[in-house]
Amino acid sequence: MSKTLNLAHRGANTDAPENTMAAFRRAVEVGASGLEFDVQLSKDGSVVVIHDEKLERTTSGSGLVKDYTLQELQHLDAGSWFGEEFAGEKIPTLDQVLDQFSSTNLVYNIELKSGIVLYPGLEEKVIEAVTTRKLEDQVVVSSFNHYSLVTCRELNKEIRTGMLYVAGLFEPWGYALKLGCYSVHPLFYHLQHPELVSGFREHNLAIYAWTVNEPLYMELMVAGGIDAIITDRPQDLHKIINGGK
Repeated sequence: MSKTLNLAHRGANTDAPENTMAAFRRAVEVGASGLEFDVQLSKDGSVVVIHDEKLERTTSGSGLVKDYTLQELQHLDAGSWFGEEFAGEKIPTLDQVLDQFSSTNLVYNIELKSGIVLYPGLEEKVIEAVTTRKLEDQVVVSSFNHYSLVTCRELNKEIRTGMLYVAGLFEPWGYALKLGCYSVHPLFYHLQHPELVSGFREHNLAIYAWTVNEPLYMELMVAGGIDAIITDRPQDLHKIINGGK
């Protein structure tokens, strides 16, 4: 059985400001096998890595991401809110993240934030960034906007997509297969229903559980062979996956 993937949620975000290069480098340092992060489009069409549609929580800016050019966004401070030692951290682009770790075998879970604000063309730009680097085998594109997942599959059948969801769906594998998904990404506590895990297995759908931060639940999911765990604490999950080492 393959080891459960340890995907750092927005990077190692308990040690560094989320969705910054500092958080991604820290995730690698503590043993993450992959990165989970969010992407949106700037006013001038660049793919930027940030979770919230509004800038206030994690940057020195205000207003919507979509209303700023890339140059304007990268002049903002995306680190001081977390700690003075991170002052000057920038909002990275997707290209910068993928290029930073090009010599690694990291898995990338790229979440399309295309729900509250719709970003026409986001899917095409993300797929282009992935395919030009030949990273199809290292990337899963996920979204709560399942129309985006269908668009990705229409653009490129080789792109692996993951269905993010929160609700306690009944037999969700049928829906995921209709979307053409590679994986399902449920809020982790829904997996306490054993028929869900067996149903996903039966239909060859990988299971990426989010966001698992308690060691007890990490241990249960690793023991149960869950394919990937998305966590704010990759440092803890690394020890559990590797027997405390």
